[in-house]
Amino acid sequence: MANKGMQLLGFTLSLLGLIGLIIGTIMPQWKMSAYVGDNIITAVAMYQGLWMSCAFQSTGQMQCKVYDSILQLDSALQATRALMVVGIILTVMGLGVASMGMKCTNCAGDDKAKRARIAMTGGIIILIGALCSIIACGWFTNQIVKDFYNPFTPVNTKYEFGSAIFITWAGAFLDVMGGIMLAASCPKGKSSPRYPKSSGPPSSSKEYV
Repeated sequence: MANKGMQLLGFTLSLLGLIGLIIGTIMPQWKMSAYVGDNIITAVAMYQGLWMSCAFQSTGQMQCKVYDSILQLDSALQATRALMVVGIILTVMGLGVASMGMKCTNCAGDDKAKRARIAMTGGIIILIGALCSIIACGWFTNQIVKDFYNPFTPVNTKYEFGSAIFITWAGAFLDVMGGIMLAASCPKGKSSPRYPKSSGPPSSSKEYV
């Protein structure tokens, strides 16, 4: 079985990954204005996130506006929002399940094999949540690259990667590492030792003269 230190490290990495996913999902800097062509010098920097768009002025002021309607959003943004929310929910569930099966807790009783299976299940759930986040980031990143190199996209509407994408990638990577460590708690079957059958108890009688 995995030792207690590996389980604690996996749980900690998964928790840090969850924090990264939440911060990245909330941040509006999923993509930012690309300074290319005649758009090199500008007084306003545009940011777009999953929930709002923001304009950052050279004076230091930032104005944000929440998207009015979900139906007005493109399919890539809608899919990214849904996958990120699902990934966060699954990660929270996985952490809850894993905490009940860790060796440092007593929620599942004294059965070590049962607790190891519970921790392993929590790790698998965390891995599924991380996979959802990775798909969301990959999808959104691919859309930014396609729009950037599309010759029909106006120069002033080209975007590049924002800081929120990198934070989300880091959070998903931490969840993968933590989920693997927790999933390694799978108990291994131990083969019972086999001894040769003895014909009978050794004779303890002695002949005395």
